[in-house]
Amino acid sequence: RDVDFFLGRNFLVTVHDGTSRSIERLRQACGQYEHLLNEGPVALTHRIVDSMVDNYRPITEAVEERIDTLEERALAGRSQLVAQVIKIKRELAHMRRVLIPQRDAIGRLARREFPMISDEMAFRFRDVYDHVVRLTEEVILFQDRMTSILEVNLASVSNRLNQVMKVLTVVATIFMPPTV
Repeated sequence: RDVDFFLGRNFLVTVHDGTSRSIERLRQACGQYEHLLNEGPVALTHRIVDSMVDNYRPITEAVEERIDTLEERALAGRSQLVAQVIKIKRELAHMRRVLIPQRDAIGRLARREFPMISDEMAFRFRDVYDHVVRLTEEVILFQDRMTSILEVNLASVSNRLNQVMKVLTVVATIFMPPTV
């Protein structure tokens, strides 16, 4: 397991299996640029948190592209969308469960709830906090879009069912009198 970061007496720790891209990238950067370690633990924590948040951008862009594709398919009246929509909704729920606690923790850092955070560092953390808030709002918006895709798909299936019922009614009307 990797531990992402530690901040003085009041600590903020995340633990996860495997390696962390953010930590690995920062390790390499610290090997190349010694001044990164000289800035202190708060600046190092900021760099880690900022890098972690930056890793979400490509993920949200990829999810948005998948949602756009599903919207086009739903508007075209194609079926077989429900499983894909449910899968993406599950992924979005997971992202939301991860982002909201991160948003709250970074918000605490941005509000200088820890005495070792200077005004400059609080300003840097506010920038990261703004990014996390934006990502969280995008995920919520994506969840709404997925619900809309399900509704469009349901309406499309309902319209097709209505068309089939019309045809069956006409056929029944034509063949029922001679049968009787």
